Amino acid sequence: MGKKVTVKELAEQFELEILGGEEGLSRELVTSDLYRPGMELAGFFTYYPAERLQMMGRTELTFISRLPEPVRRERLEFLCHEETPCFCITRGQDVPEELLAASERKGIPILRTSASTTRFGSKVTNYLEKRLAPTTTMHGVLVDIYGVGVLIIGSSGIGKSETALELVKRGHRLVADDAVEIRQTEENHLVGNAPELIRYLLEIRGLGIINVMTLFGAGAVREYKRISMVIRLETWQQDREYDRLGLDEDRMEIIDSEVPLLTVPVRPGRNLAVIIEVAAMNFRLKRMGYHAAQSFADKLNQSLDDPEDFD
Repeated sequence: MGKKVTVKELAEQFELEILGGEEGLSRELVTSDLYRPGMELAGFFTYYPAERLQMMGRTELTFISRLPEPVRRERLEFLCHEETPCFCITRGQDVPEELLAASERKGIPILRTSASTTRFGSKVTNYLEKRLAPTTTMHGVLVDIYGVGVLIIGSSGIGKSETALELVKRGHRLVADDAVEIRQTEENHLVGNAPELIRYLLEIRGLGIINVMTLFGAGAVREYKRISMVIRLETWQQDREYDRLGLDEDRMEIIDSEVPLLTVPVRPGRNLAVIIEVAAMNFRLKRMGYHAAQSFADKLNQSLDDPEDFD
C-alpha cells in the first residue's frame, strides 16, 4: 500500500503556518480528496466526509462571520470530528476564534497558507495522490523503448540486464534495473522508477556495476516511466507451444491494474534486444489501430472463403 502522510509532513512540504492544535500534527491523511465544508456550515452534516483535509477559503470564512455567535460555535464544533486530520485556511485569512478553541480541545491542527484556494488545493491533491498511491516493488528491468515503457521480467541470470544494456546502446533509455518501484496513480496507470540507491545503475555479471548516465550520457536514462507492457523472458522449453501469430494477448495483474504480457523464450542465437525493440514498436502500432496478426488472419479467412484465390 502507499505510504502514510502526517499533517506535520504536509505542513513542512508546503511551508504552512501552524496556528493551533499542534498536538495533533501526528494525525494521518488517508485520502487525497480535499473538502470545502460549505453544506456543513449551513447546518447539513448528514454526509460530512470528516476524514478529508478540510479547506476553508474566502467563501466559507465570509459565511461563518455572518452567522450568529451561538450557531457559529455549534457548527464549528461539529466540524471538529475525531477523524478530521486538519483544517487549512487559504489566502492568509484570519481564523474564527470558535474554530481555534474547538480545534485546541480536539487536538486538530489548523494550518494557514497565503496561496489561493484553487491553486493550493491542486498542489496538495497532486502531492497526496503521489504519496498515497498503492505501491509495490518487482524484480526486473524497466526500459523506455520508443516511448513505450517495457518491464522485462524473468528468473535471475536469464539476461535481463544484458538485454537492457544492448537496448541502451541502441538509443533507448534505462529507467530501473534489478528492483523496480511501481505505483498505481490511477486505474490501469502504473508508473515505475528505480530506488534512489541504485538509480542509473546496471549490474552486468562478469563486469560488475556500471553507471549508465556516466557512460552513455543523460539521454540514456530517465527517472520515471509509465509501464505499458511486460515482457517475460524464460528458458526455451522444447515441449511448450509458443504463440507464433500473436493473436492471443496474455495479461499480467500488477497491484489492481492489468498490463499486456508477452512471453519470449531465450536460447542461444536469439537477439533479445531486437525482439523486444520490435515488440515495443508492434505495441505502438496496435495502439494506433494496426494489428498485423489480425490483418493476416482476416486475409487468410478471406482467401479460404474465396476458392478462386487457389485457382
